[in-house]
Amino acid sequence: MPATHRPAFRRTVLAAAALPLLFGSLAACGYGSAAKDEKANVAAAGKKLSADTVRVGYFPNLTHATALVGVQEGLIQKELGGTRLAGQIFNAGPSEIEALNGGSLDIGFIGPSPSINAYVKSKGKNLRIISGSASGGVKLVVNPDKIKTLDDLKGKKIATPQKGNTQDVAFLNWIAEKGWTVDPESGKGDVSVVRTDNKVTPDAYKSGSVDGAWVPEPTASKLVSEGAKVLLDETTLWPDKKFVITNVIVSQKFLAEHPDVVEAVLRGTVKTNDWINANPDKAKASANAALKAETGKELAPKVIDPAWPSIQITDDPLAATLKTQSEWAVKAKLIKQPDLTGIYDLTLLNKVLKAAGKPEVSDAGLGTK
Repeated sequence: MPATHRPAFRRTVLAAAALPLLFGSLAACGYGSAAKDEKANVAAAGKKLSADTVRVGYFPNLTHATALVGVQEGLIQKELGGTRLAGQIFNAGPSEIEALNGGSLDIGFIGPSPSINAYVKSKGKNLRIISGSASGGVKLVVNPDKIKTLDDLKGKKIATPQKGNTQDVAFLNWIAEKGWTVDPESGKGDVSVVRTDNKVTPDAYKSGSVDGAWVPEPTASKLVSEGAKVLLDETTLWPDKKFVITNVIVSQKFLAEHPDVVEAVLRGTVKTNDWINANPDKAKASANAALKAETGKELAPKVIDPAWPSIQITDDPLAATLKTQSEWAVKAKLIKQPDLTGIYDLTLLNKVLKAAGKPEVSDAGLGTK
């Protein structure tokens, strides 16, 4: 897909890579980009930090609201001073990881599965998770004419975004806990797990080729707008109703060479998250404006209004839940037991949180030594 660029941010759309990963990836979004020129803002911002530019990647997706709103409102750029924020829009997790590994991306917003995949494949040498960003926003939605209770899922066709992705692993685990069996490779069994790109899931639902889906927002609310009903919110399955859906990662090389820049970005994300949580309606409008700038189309009220409150914006990476998701993938025989020691480095985040008078967050024993 050809890239289009902002004058200041030089945003790039990258096609989804065919990079094989242990878990799979976030589903492709397939968006373009467009935005306002903020050269004057950067020029007037003051002293540069140790890097001229920091390249930050994210998806045009509500679960990446910290990035969407933080860039849209200039909250991250403000903390960077004269160092320029160059935002890059990605279609899928593999392409973002490929950019990070290739040295064309410094920091990224991404889901837990691609983070784990990349860390394991590089033997712990390519990235660190440095912050949380979002929790929740995943629902089981179904055709109410065919499925009225959870037991009715047996024998039905349910979509997930991709084999081994975060939602697929969660659904396979839920199926196993029901005492049902499904082959994780083919998706065949007591429930037919149909791996379907989020972009086409609404059409698959309308055509009747799937009876429901275990999917993130806004796909879940798009299905509801087509007549589906929410049968289960995944948050109800987790302690404290929280689980990681989006992390912030950084190249280990960039972290070592430019810790001041990474710290500034984290100050920006923490302030952005505070603003989002204090101003939910304004933040929802800001995120939708960013989506329109990036994709040329905003989400309809009937989609964004129910989707937005189901996503919890948080600085906490909820590391224990990433560990659990990894264990589920092992149990489903999608991966071998991974060594995730050192995947987190929350040193700078906890420094920022402490300075803001906030409690520190935990790495669940998976931090750097």
